[in-house]
Amino acid sequence: MQAEQLKELVVEALDDLKAVNTVILDVTELTDVMDYLVIASGTSNRHVKSLASNVCMEAKKLGERAIGVEGEDAGEWVLVDFGDVVVHVMLPATRDFYDLERLWGDHPRPQRD
Repeated sequence: MQAEQLKELVVEALDDLKAVNTVILDVTELTDVMDYLVIASGTSNRHVKSLASNVCMEAKKLGERAIGVEGEDAGEWVLVDFGDVVVHVMLPATRDFYDLERLWGDHPRPQRD
């Protein structure tokens, strides 16, 4: 599956369970590691876990499996890594503290020698 299609699948899976403030960052100009960061908030620890779980289940239905999932136990911040698409589902306070949108969105790509 192409990164663009996977990104759309992830966003739909998040929307299905009412994710809050979903943001998609195209980071192809910033890193060679991934193409998209998808960041969304949940309203509670349970909601965060459910959102991440739904992303994994919907992707699995189409033959895509996460390389890794981190943070499911606490549910404050769950990271789902599909390689080309990395999903961060966070509680609002955690999201505000780490401010990934600013971290990944405002910087030009570093120059390489």
